[in-house]
Amino acid sequence: MPDLCRRPVFARLYSRLSPAMDRRGVADHRRRLLTGVAGRVVEVGAGDGLNFAHYPPTVSTVVALEPEPYLRRRAGERAVEASVAVEAVDAAAEQIPAADGSVDAVVTSLVLCSVRDQDVVLAEIRRVLRPGGELRFYEHVAAPDGGRLRRVQRVVDATVWPHLAGGCHTGRDTEAAIVAAGFVIDEVDRFRFPPSVTSPAAPHILGRAHRAAGLPPD
Repeated sequence: MPDLCRRPVFARLYSRLSPAMDRRGVADHRRRLLTGVAGRVVEVGAGDGLNFAHYPPTVSTVVALEPEPYLRRRAGERAVEASVAVEAVDAAAEQIPAADGSVDAVVTSLVLCSVRDQDVVLAEIRRVLRPGGELRFYEHVAAPDGGRLRRVQRVVDATVWPHLAGGCHTGRDTEAAIVAAGFVIDEVDRFRFPPSVTSPAAPHILGRAHRAAGLPPD
């Protein structure tokens, strides 16, 4: 994979901190994200595999894409312990290794903030989903325009944040991008996490959408 996918310092820091974040509430978000998902699933940007324990038995298989080598190794270790079949694959979101219309659901979890081009990635997700297939998303997103937090997001995204946080951008309007890519949002919850901390990455969305009828895969 390109060197851009190798972020060894961030990967190790993320893997060290993510269990503590799960204990503070992220694990509950993961469970909500994956409740009721079924069939063949692609997880985009699986990180170190903390979602795997939350997939329900209605899932037949999970193809978990993770281009960062350290995180993919950790994901592979967790895949062995999962109660459903999980394969951790060296692949990026811009080129999902699946045929057109061959997937029942795609899961994105705190990853669309860091991909190089959201439009390209969402087009790939739409391509591999079967008609009516689900996109499950859990992402931190842009704060409402006009507020102080939105101004802070613009500043940090243009300076230090992407370099410190593995390419993350705090101010992306991911909900609008999902709709623009040809999805219909069926359910969305908007919230701040952690609720008591003011952070550029605090605004979140969690929900599900389906591939709109009548749109061919790209």
